[in-house]
Amino acid sequence: MTGYSDLTTWALIVALGIGTFGLRFSFLGLVGDRELPAWLLRHLRYTAVAVLPGLVAPLVLWPQATGGDPDPARLSAAAVTLVLGIALKNVILSILAGGATLYLVQYIAG
Repeated sequence: MTGYSDLTTWALIVALGIGTFGLRFSFLGLVGDRELPAWLLRHLRYTAVAVLPGLVAPLVLWPQATGGDPDPARLSAAAVTLVLGIALKNVILSILAGGATLYLVQYIAG
């Protein structure tokens, strides 16, 4: 398993829970109904755009399904998704085309 004792595991879970609560409370509880400055709202607008590539990039470059080696199917699916997203400005269509490309290239490659 992990080599950590039960007490250490639960202490880590509790600490992460407190940290997560603190981050959320700082925006919802402390700021709450106050008007946020324009510069902060401008930066917060890009949070989702920054998080999504951070979640997807490791799955494309070091996929667990291939033992951490990049493969043509995932790279081509990511390229199709990126190009269509930029060209068409349609997120759903880009994701669907990327998924179709992933399965098509996997099917062709065997």
